[in-house]
Amino acid sequence: MDYREAGVDIEAGNAVAKAIARLAKNTFNSRVVRGLGSFGGFFDISKLEIKKPVLVSSTDGVGTKLLVAQMTGHFRNLGKDIVNHCVNDIACCGARPLFFMDYFASSHLKPETVLEVIAGMTEALGEVGCPLVGGETAEMPDLYSPGDFDIAGFIVGVVDLDNIIDGHGIIAGDKILILPSNGLHTNGYTLARKALFETAGFETSFILPPLEHSLGDELLKPHPCYLEPLRRLGIWAKGIAHITGGGLHDNIIRILPEDCCALVDISQIPVPPIFEIIRRAGAIEDEEMYRVFNMGAGLVVIIDKNKCAEAIEQIRTAGFEPIVAGEITSARRDVILQGLSVENKSHQ
Repeated sequence: MDYREAGVDIEAGNAVAKAIARLAKNTFNSRVVRGLGSFGGFFDISKLEIKKPVLVSSTDGVGTKLLVAQMTGHFRNLGKDIVNHCVNDIACCGARPLFFMDYFASSHLKPETVLEVIAGMTEALGEVGCPLVGGETAEMPDLYSPGDFDIAGFIVGVVDLDNIIDGHGIIAGDKILILPSNGLHTNGYTLARKALFETAGFETSFILPPLEHSLGDELLKPHPCYLEPLRRLGIWAKGIAHITGGGLHDNIIRILPEDCCALVDISQIPVPPIFEIIRRAGAIEDEEMYRVFNMGAGLVVIIDKNKCAEAIEQIRTAGFEPIVAGEITSARRDVILQGLSVENKSHQ
């Protein structure tokens, strides 16, 4: 018996690694010291031109959005998802990306699938000037069911110690700006799949009004990157929350001081139609929808009320249309979604 008979094809893995190296090279900049193939990725930090550089790291996956991609056979946007999710997370701290690494694990390597995902990654990385300096591709037939795979991303960025954005300066009277989402992004897919495909019996090819494209295309929209509008805001942003798992409440509360309460008027936030389709398909309560999904809010930015108008203009120059959807009040640390039928039940 050899390794291939046991389920792992070393030659195929090596061929995929070489193809990935070619894609990764397109993302390299002058700070990448070595190409892929070493036991580590090398990045020169000697010329960052930051007085007090602090490294900021984050890692994430795309959850069961993978299963929707498998249903459609389209995988490229998954690569964009993992990059943009990680970039947004560190951008919430005021950091800009330095380099990225990936992890791809599967039952059996399908080169076309791996390379489609990596192509999406490198495309998104190229848009933010972040090199792919390494990664891991693992073939584990005894761990994953046939056809299954998983991906994860790891990013390192940098911010000046004096410019870290962590919400500590938030005070009563500050305004809450919402940068809209374009759909589910990378969260809530387990509930969405159960509602749409198991309960309602929909298929990814269905075009469900008011959608003008297939359900599969809607669910696979790539997670937007908010780096550019945040870069233009700079230190005007007192606090930034990436609205991922846990929705508005669980993510905004992470950046609030103990004596600040965020009042969010959800009636001001346009909700993409896919969420109403999911709600009806699964007979899901509104409270649960707002607990699981972003419900139209991709990113929340807390801004001084006197700089709000200027901040809106800066965000618009980056191609996003921000929404003023509330303010900070002086009260016990909390997030209240005004307009939700049970807005105060969890706060009593």
